Amino acid sequence: MIEVRELTKRYGDTAAVDGLSFRVEPGHVTGFLGPNGAGKSTTMRIVLGLDAPTSGEALVNGRRYATLPRPMRAVGALLDAGAVHGGRSAFDHLSCLALAGGIGRSRVAEVLEAVGLTGVARRLVGGFSLGMKQRLGIAAALLGDPGVLMFDEPVNGLDPEGVRWIRELMRALAAEGRTVLLSSHLMSEMALTADRLVVVGRGRLIADTTVRELTGRYPTLEDAYLALTAGSVEYGAAR
Repeated sequence: MIEVRELTKRYGDTAAVDGLSFRVEPGHVTGFLGPNGAGKSTTMRIVLGLDAPTSGEALVNGRRYATLPRPMRAVGALLDAGAVHGGRSAFDHLSCLALAGGIGRSRVAEVLEAVGLTGVARRLVGGFSLGMKQRLGIAAALLGDPGVLMFDEPVNGLDPEGVRWIRELMRALAAEGRTVLLSSHLMSEMALTADRLVVVGRGRLIADTTVRELTGRYPTLEDAYLALTAGSVEYGAAR
């Protein structure tokens, strides 16, 4: 489970996250929605201990990420598909992560197969397309077979077949009882993927609801998103 409690993160005079609270529970794909600059990526970075909150807290299974004894086996995340050493092969990149996380090397071949990269495992990542890097990032997130998974805009750079594959993968992971948080600004994709929705704007919670509930209140989910986020403009720098 992921718990965000009264979370605030300020950058100077700007509150990227402002008193945000929500929970992400296992067995569902939870869509994390909002306009660019709404605070989604900042919130996810705080959950993973990459940024420190100004106040409040973000917990994974009741603990701060930094206190998890085997973090890669508890949480897997894809925040930036481009954050990979271009001079390494996909196999070597995952092998380094596995070694650091105390994970057996046999798992590397398993996740490469799961994301469809077995055939290019020995190629240098610097020559990968964005879509291939997204798949590699997902492989890294799955490496420790974690119960909690977080993905920041994972469909970027994927063709329609890849988008469909992501959709099916997210739902399959949730069906296994995992906690899946999937950020996006595309309500149309969330309508086909998510069970629950956490909608934020200007760093604040706008809605924490189910897809079914929203479809009962608005003609389409796109209409719901536009109505919920009306007035939630971007900050000077998206976070």
